[in-house]
Amino acid sequence: LVHVDCAALSPSVIESELFGHEKGAFTGAEGRRAGRFELADSGTIFLDEIGDLAPSLQAKLLRVLQERSFERVGGTRTLPMRARVIAATNLDLERAVREHRFREDLYYRLNVLRIPVPPLRERREDIADLAIRGLRQQARRLGLPPPKPTAALLDRLASHSWPGNVRQLMNVLERLLVLHPGGFLDAADLERVAEPEFALRQSALAECSDRQSGCSESEIIASVLEATGGNVSRAARRLALARSTLRHKIKKYALEGLIPND
Repeated sequence: LVHVDCAALSPSVIESELFGHEKGAFTGAEGRRAGRFELADSGTIFLDEIGDLAPSLQAKLLRVLQERSFERVGGTRTLPMRARVIAATNLDLERAVREHRFREDLYYRLNVLRIPVPPLRERREDIADLAIRGLRQQARRLGLPPPKPTAALLDRLASHSWPGNVRQLMNVLERLLVLHPGGFLDAADLERVAEPEFALRQSALAECSDRQSGCSESEIIASVLEATGGNVSRAARRLALARSTLRHKIKKYALEGLIPND
């Protein structure tokens, strides 16, 4: 399995990362290099955050998927593309196509088998299992004894809206382990270590989060922005999101009007 984070690589290097390059293809290319498609061979290449791929590369990726072949940057030899391609994105690609931010032909070429992953608030029955597994993995990584979560803790985790989804859940679990290593972990421990996330229930978000149907991500972000006076840094901390990620979501949901300086 070869992983490519399309959002993390700049447009100037991602073509070389995907397809490889020949010696002298550009400044600094001191030798031949195999790209991710070549390294994947007959395995799987995972294109993460495909919605952030630059338009110029969308056209080149479409050709690779269509023709099942590619050339290294600066090369003339055509190489076969044998890998299985899996792509993921947190964007609404259908909307991106309508707004001319994502190629329609590439969208339909990728959309062979679609597996939607609902946000955690729409699959609360999964949260306890994710938490138990996450605690074990984090404990093993940190070299700590495996904790024993109580039913009250798991119920409390399952009741939260988790606007940051699995990443936010894992962040809170790691914080729990660092501050309360080993033994039993209870709901009271959660309240002490995860105050920024769980204090939201005492804010304007509480009414929204406690509805039987839950809240949409845009409603949660709007509530936190209103509670923080439009301060993006404070809102990002309360949502356990990177500031750049929150900025992206604000633009995605057209919430710029809630930020005084924008």
